Amino acid sequence: MTNKLAWIAGSGLLVLAACGNQEETSTEASDQAVDSEEINIGYFPNLDHAAGIIGKEKGYFADEMGDDIAFQHFPNGNEFIDALDTGIIDLGYVGPGPAINYYLSGGDVVVIGAAANGATLIVSREGTDIHEVEDFAGHSFSTPGNGCTHNVQLEMMLLDKGLKTNRRGGEVEHQSRVNPASMVAMFEQGQLDGAAAPEPWGTLLVEEHNANVVTEWDEVFLGEELASVVLVTSSSFLEEHPDKVEEALKAHQKSVAFAQENEEETLSAVNDLIYSLTQTRLPEEVLTKAWQRMEVTTQTHADALQAWADASYELAFMDIEPDLDGFVDTSILDQLN
Repeated sequence: MTNKLAWIAGSGLLVLAACGNQEETSTEASDQAVDSEEINIGYFPNLDHAAGIIGKEKGYFADEMGDDIAFQHFPNGNEFIDALDTGIIDLGYVGPGPAINYYLSGGDVVVIGAAANGATLIVSREGTDIHEVEDFAGHSFSTPGNGCTHNVQLEMMLLDKGLKTNRRGGEVEHQSRVNPASMVAMFEQGQLDGAAAPEPWGTLLVEEHNANVVTEWDEVFLGEELASVVLVTSSSFLEEHPDKVEEALKAHQKSVAFAQENEEETLSAVNDLIYSLTQTRLPEEVLTKAWQRMEVTTQTHADALQAWADASYELAFMDIEPDLDGFVDTSILDQLN
């Protein structure tokens, strides 16, 4: 394994396909009892979770909510949702796909704001003849999960070109559940032709492994408006603790504003956190360029979330036509703006 692949494999914690004196806990410690007054916040050590990472590292959540808060980091959306479902966490940052699927299954979750939009890049391996979406015919691509945000985005673009995946009897092979770290190794070994990759992994493939950019982040299906990370809580927590939700949203606003205005310090904080968890650092050039392929924002496009859910249904990832009425409640955030 090359040195690059060694640190990438060591960074597998960063998989979504998304970071004072507060206690930092991990999912391994999640079964431990916590103080009933303590507020637990979840996040991923991913680039597009910069708002959560900054809020933690700069102490914005502690400033607004007091010291009785704890943070837990998660490797994927399913574990985050499990923690929210069981009350291990009270609110936090997660991709829209797991939250939507949980909501449609009857789960108690509500989006109270956005944290980042974009952050999906469609790339192809050097040496393939894939330069446009229609060129995927007869080739393979990977995503972090079957029916994940990035999977739905690319399959809708394929459908627009008259192409389907092998899951639906088509000519494009989809290899799902390929975590971004594995994508890099599979690209090098010629096992994959392309990928719908979350950032910063798409940019890493381009900058470090000469991948072709097939579709930029803002030209992907719902690219600029679809949230890659949303801030969620349960409706029960929102109803019982509106003051705490308001405080969390104030901290979130401060975090987003800082990230928007202080790129270098934000990227350094993200990289420092990644290093503290994995003992590896992402190349600065990769982080800088990946940062340009996403937007850190509090603006929530509920219509884009519904459009993604509708697309997921059209692609047969869902059995029941989705209705996201009640899924988004930004009333407190709107009052703060």
